[in-house]
Amino acid sequence: MIELYSALETGSKKISSSEVRSEPAQISTLAVFKIPQFRWLFFGNLSFFLAMQGQMLTRSLLAWELTGEAMALAYINLIIAIPMIFASLIGGAVTDRVERRKLLIFGQSLIIANELFLLTLLLLGRLEFWHMLCTAFVAGCAFPFIMPARMAITVNVVGDQRLQTALAFQAGALNLTRVAGPAMMGIIIAQSSFVNAFYFSTTLYLLATLFMLGIKPNYSVEGPAEKKPLFADIGYGFRYIFENRPVLICLLFGLLPMFLAMPFQNILVVMAEETWQAGESGVGILMATGGIGGVIGALWIAKRGDDGNYLNIMLGSTFLFGIFLAAFTQTINFYYALVPLLIANVCASACQTVNNTAIQLLVDDNVRGRMSSFMLLSFGLTPIGVFPMAIAADSIGAANAILGASAGLMVAVIFFYLTSATLRSLDSLVKLKLDLKSS
Repeated sequence: MIELYSALETGSKKISSSEVRSEPAQISTLAVFKIPQFRWLFFGNLSFFLAMQGQMLTRSLLAWELTGEAMALAYINLIIAIPMIFASLIGGAVTDRVERRKLLIFGQSLIIANELFLLTLLLLGRLEFWHMLCTAFVAGCAFPFIMPARMAITVNVVGDQRLQTALAFQAGALNLTRVAGPAMMGIIIAQSSFVNAFYFSTTLYLLATLFMLGIKPNYSVEGPAEKKPLFADIGYGFRYIFENRPVLICLLFGLLPMFLAMPFQNILVVMAEETWQAGESGVGILMATGGIGGVIGALWIAKRGDDGNYLNIMLGSTFLFGIFLAAFTQTINFYYALVPLLIANVCASACQTVNNTAIQLLVDDNVRGRMSSFMLLSFGLTPIGVFPMAIAADSIGAANAILGASAGLMVAVIFFYLTSATLRSLDSLVKLKLDLKSS
């Protein structure tokens, strides 16, 4: 990677964005599903995230029923986020050292054990809130091992040419589960019980684990010559980022929407009440609209294929995310407001997918797990962005708080573009990296 950046700096032939786009791989959008291992991985992901998203609702409702306190929901989210922040550094390093499929199966098996523990307590009538906090902590420790391994396996299974399409389909599935998971669990709980909700989620997690058996053992392609201590590997991950400016810039740019704007989802309930008096049904409609927008954005990127035009899509979609989110806050009619909200989530999904693709194409496989863990770290840190937005919402209203965040995002995008020559050269850097891999 250092040689890659130096080549651009020392006078190598500069590759323009138009040249990068002139050599798209003529691959059908659905061609990635012709890869048997990707099919197993995709449906395993779909099953896993369907259970995970659904259980977010189940745990929230169960915590409310056990305590009757709104803060109980915040405690569960916090307990999950804390180990994600710290364990993600370890999880990424472990991913680069061991067989990744086994690591993924182990992590998902831990989640299954978690679900069975809560289910047993429910059946015995012994479940208490502190049990939920303990299992939330265990889940927060497991996710940092599952997610980097899943990403690294995806890259190795589909290859560089189909990577953006594969990640787009996976992002689409994730956004679909944001809508379908809570809806399914809500119906099960309303028509049956929490016990059956846990039976259903445990079955989905088990299916996700069984799907992984269809994937061949997966190791780092460029394994290190000798094993180093674990914390030395973690330290090398930090050095790798700071010594490879393109990766650092992409990681930082990817944090912009996550910190500045995405926390708006956490205060939608406040805006729905303050602006439209829409109640719980209104919040549900807003959340469903966001999920559908995410699916559309991911499918749009999948349809485009891997044509190399990363910079324009990443910048444009992030900027448009800010514009349409701002328009959403200023729309008086509730149903009209769904249109800019839908488009905003289309753009958010697109920019996140392209940013993830660019990072995965730029990094070396022997550090892929660690780089994926840094990307996961941003999700663990995102709840921090909720606090300033929530404080602003209390002071100036939820709509104005989200509007301010949207304006901040647009300003940050312009600032990044004007001040970072590395970002402006992104397409050329990715092209050079792919050329070095193939040479």
